[in-house]
Amino acid sequence: MEDRSQQIIIKKIKKKKGGGAHGGSWKVAYADFVTAMMAFFLMLWLLSMVSEEKKAALSEYFNKYSIFQESGTSAITSQNAKLSDPDFLNQSKQNSSRDRGLTLQGKKTGEAAHKTKVNLSAKDEELVKKIRSSIDAKMAAVRDQVLVDVVEEGIRIQIIDTEGSVMFHLGSAQPTPKAKAILKLVSSNIHEIAGRIVVEGHTDSAPFKKGQTTNWELSTSRASSARMELEANEVDPGRISRVVGYADTELLIPLDPLDPRNRRISIIILNAQG
Repeated sequence: MEDRSQQIIIKKIKKKKGGGAHGGSWKVAYADFVTAMMAFFLMLWLLSMVSEEKKAALSEYFNKYSIFQESGTSAITSQNAKLSDPDFLNQSKQNSSRDRGLTLQGKKTGEAAHKTKVNLSAKDEELVKKIRSSIDAKMAAVRDQVLVDVVEEGIRIQIIDTEGSVMFHLGSAQPTPKAKAILKLVSSNIHEIAGRIVVEGHTDSAPFKKGQTTNWELSTSRASSARMELEANEVDPGRISRVVGYADTELLIPLDPLDPRNRRISIIILNAQG
């Protein structure tokens, strides 16, 4: 009689997924990593090619962006996109002042409110256009270094430094020949505008200390040098109301405290209320 009992053997075969060490899953992860790195370095390269004006405008956009509105206020597409435009510069200064609160020596930035941009009257607009036209006609090469606008105190003319073109050499209160030429042209234009005159000196935020001289003394000395140039060009000394230095407490480009355009001389022809 046959023994029908047989031992049943079950063989379990494990199938390798993805080819083991030679599979493709790690390649996908590596490709994603390389793609992300390429995008990152591409972004860095693009940012290095963007001008300072557009960077500042982009920063302004995100500072004002609101999720409760369709979009933020874009400084790139607005008419005030140029960083050399006083409208944009004053707007940036006001925003920066609200954020900073108190400045050096406990001085509130709100004290600079008298320099807020105001709407131009027909007379003011005519005077501003006349000054700008004179500068464009006689000194077109430095037109970007002379800003003319109207503030609450009166008409303001700002003479600013740019990269490679300075009104005063670093650490010096002696005006360059270019600065003297601009101040001479400004003097010829303000002869016909009634009102007392304020001369202000401003520096950037680069730390400066030479003996007992700091940015406070430097800005004041530069303002006084500008005053002497105005008087040398037949501006009545009796019209000078005050000469003051602000160091770096009222930056023209608050988004970049070291920007050379923060170094400037401001000449304000006061209106009747100034």
